[in-house]
Amino acid sequence: MSKKYDLVVLGSGPGGYVTAIRASQLGLKTAVIEKESLGGVCLNWGCIPTKALLKSAQVFEYLKKADTYGLKIKDFDKDFNSVVKRSRSVADGMSKGVNFLMKKNKIEVINGYGKVLPNKTISVENDGKIEKYEADNIIIATGGRSRVIESIPQDGKKIIGYREAMTLQKQPKKMIIVGSGAIGIEFAYFYNSMGTEVKIVEYMDRVLPVEDKDISNQLNKTFKKSGIEILTNSEVISSDTKGKGVKVQIKSKGQISEHEADIVLSAVGVKSNIENIGLEEVGIAVDKDKIIVDEYYKTNIPGYYAIGDITSGQALAHVASAEGILCVEKIANHDVEPIDYENIPGCTYCAPEVASVGLTEEKAIEKGYSIKVGKFPFSASGKAQASGHSDGFVKVIFDEKYGEWLGCHMIGAGVTDMIAEAVLGRKLETTGKEILKSVHPHPTMSEALMEAVADAYDEVIHL
Repeated sequence: MSKKYDLVVLGSGPGGYVTAIRASQLGLKTAVIEKESLGGVCLNWGCIPTKALLKSAQVFEYLKKADTYGLKIKDFDKDFNSVVKRSRSVADGMSKGVNFLMKKNKIEVINGYGKVLPNKTISVENDGKIEKYEADNIIIATGGRSRVIESIPQDGKKIIGYREAMTLQKQPKKMIIVGSGAIGIEFAYFYNSMGTEVKIVEYMDRVLPVEDKDISNQLNKTFKKSGIEILTNSEVISSDTKGKGVKVQIKSKGQISEHEADIVLSAVGVKSNIENIGLEEVGIAVDKDKIIVDEYYKTNIPGYYAIGDITSGQALAHVASAEGILCVEKIANHDVEPIDYENIPGCTYCAPEVASVGLTEEKAIEKGYSIKVGKFPFSASGKAQASGHSDGFVKVIFDEKYGEWLGCHMIGAGVTDMIAEAVLGRKLETTGKEILKSVHPHPTMSEALMEAVADAYDEVIHL
């Protein structure tokens, strides 16, 4: 006889495990199914271990520039394998932390490969044995994986995805990174800092193409200064792994050229994990690689829900967590509001960091707004100068008529922590004048936000 739950969550990434904890808090008898490690891609192969790698790169860069801080360090070097080992250790610790949270919240963890079945049932296969579980509600949170394209088929050795990029046993001398979204940019920064010769190939006309143009231009300038070669309006049309390394043919502005590297990293996006999980058998509707859901994450089949990368929202860990919490609160009959996807922050953790929320200047104009734009460079910030991080700026965009905060875009040290002020301000429908009259501590990087707003309203002091 199968076990019965109030809720079963398929997948334990930042969408799944957070959903399960909130469900348990709400009094639902909950189980979570995971085929690999608790925490999913984010904790084990994404957000957390990459940040550990990036921190090592940042420390290494500090050492290289120690003399600019008045310090003399004679001998130092990197140990690439130790850097990777530290990253894996951080990931393992976080996964163990999720395991503790499951026990603390009395959530049953079911190990194995889960598949949804009709009549609110899930089968789980583990070591050849299949068990079935019933639930009043089933939430699918199976996440995504590195997207594979025909011209650069991943073999896990010479043409790799983000997983292999985190665990290479030997540092490559040359690396070509295809795609300049957050994943591609973060690995470009890491490997370049470690001493690898890095080349970025981007199909669009600029790096980080979803960001405001001013942000993309600044990052492009900084990366080129650090020795990263950037090819925009370019695509890899073929690859050859027969020799010692990899040869790729790149079409750039109508011209085709051949390039060689030890490793090619494919960072061309995320593919939803929706195959072979029973969607067809249950009759759950899918469109363009995404499960179709309503604003509370219900699928077309009663009792079945979907959250995270497998739905049409932004493929971000914090989005998956927010969706899961909202979904279970709705199941528990709480009075909840749908998520405002126009107010989701995006962060890229290279150096300088990039963070943004809301409309870019281009999008605001396209939508017909008359706008006020303010900009404040970190070169004019006392804290930034003192800390040796004067690259970058804060840019804000307001509606001229009503003072609505339309967008905020930052590039610089620590801006991924600063962006929350803009997210909260927009949520509370704050105007520029209210930001100006909110006293910011001195000296901090956060003052640049206040000064950028002041610039938009012709009240800037330190420019």
